[in-house]
Amino acid sequence: MNAVQTSKDLTSFIMKSPSMFHAIHTISEELDAAGFTYLKEGSAWQIEKGGKYYTTRNGSSIIAFKIGNELSDYHFQMTAAHSDSPTYKVKTIPELTGPKEYLRLNVEAYGGMIDNTWFDRPLSIAGRVLVREGNKIESRLLYIDKDILIIPNMCIHFNRSVNDGVAYNRQVDLCPLFSAGELQKGDFDKMVAAELGVEVEQILGKDLFLVNRQAPSVWGYKDEFVSCGKLDDLQCAYVSLKGFLAATNDKAVNVYCCFDNEEVGSNTKQGAMSTFLYDTLQRININLGKGAEDYYQAVAKSFLVSCDNAHALHPNHPEKNDAVNAPLMNKGIVLKESANQKYTTDAFSRALFTAVCNDAGVPVQTFANRSDVLGGSTLGNLSNTQVSVHAVDFGLAQLAMHSSYETAGVMDTVYAIQSLTAFFNTNIEIDEAKGICL
Repeated sequence: MNAVQTSKDLTSFIMKSPSMFHAIHTISEELDAAGFTYLKEGSAWQIEKGGKYYTTRNGSSIIAFKIGNELSDYHFQMTAAHSDSPTYKVKTIPELTGPKEYLRLNVEAYGGMIDNTWFDRPLSIAGRVLVREGNKIESRLLYIDKDILIIPNMCIHFNRSVNDGVAYNRQVDLCPLFSAGELQKGDFDKMVAAELGVEVEQILGKDLFLVNRQAPSVWGYKDEFVSCGKLDDLQCAYVSLKGFLAATNDKAVNVYCCFDNEEVGSNTKQGAMSTFLYDTLQRININLGKGAEDYYQAVAKSFLVSCDNAHALHPNHPEKNDAVNAPLMNKGIVLKESANQKYTTDAFSRALFTAVCNDAGVPVQTFANRSDVLGGSTLGNLSNTQVSVHAVDFGLAQLAMHSSYETAGVMDTVYAIQSLTAFFNTNIEIDEAKGICL
């Protein structure tokens, strides 16, 4: 597997996914091309052994699954990533007029981004728009494939202390410039309507977000790095999808999940803390003609890989990482752990996934926060509130997490695909927390 080409394929996937809605559409297209059958949540399901299926919720979360031909060891082997990334959401009334002839956009933060990375970059918007056609209201994807916005920095002559550090006010400093006189109030919605080929009056709702238009790059004299927006977490969404599609497990049910809203807590109808995974697994169980006892036994033998990127050792600030549990780019996948259980990894799940990686020849690294730093969390523990299974937190080492332009290593995308393909290929037999057979 060529690392540079794999990274270019990754960035192509990301460029097709400028919002969480587009990401799920892109994933759906790949599943359709691979022969999967789409199952609407609101319709009756018919599934059978050997079948390949997927379902979506809200157009921003997706779960795909492959039913083993034998199901002789009925359980679920699952991965979960997320489709959203930190950005700014356009408010319903989008325009701020003035000063003078300026027209700016009114936006608010979605997630915990690094504000200053959004300045002085070409921006656009992407998301979904709800449009009325007669007695029907339809959801339409929108991405304006053009540089239409910028958030301008204030010049150093007006802020001599800018290099001493600035506390930005998001209501004041982070308003994108939309026009200097060519556009008037109301033209934002006119633009959206024109892009969709409808009238302004037909637009009844919008979920639109800013998109950094800076082109991805594979860089370094030896092509070591890949930089792009949304590596957190579309890199993991991509590698887990590739591993899922490449693998076969006739004894079990392989499950691929990509949830929305991780960056804002996952506590939504389509987030990892929702009933989406539980509902889907229950429906699989019912459609296979199995009962409640079968479901509980299957869950007890199941395993989840929670896929969300990890913090690489910073070249200029190594003191911010733990002294020894500090992963490097291009040195293998990362298993993340935390004594306060912000991550799902424990000795049992670490041993299981490390063994899978060892058998696949994939190097494994460890991330843990400094003991005097409270770290972040991810979606694994949140999904476990609905479907409680053994789980490990997995990621790829990256720099500048939550920047509008992040950096990772080209080899780690390859390692991730190899490790997750091996995970889905390996029938994992779990004996409670006593033992594992691979």
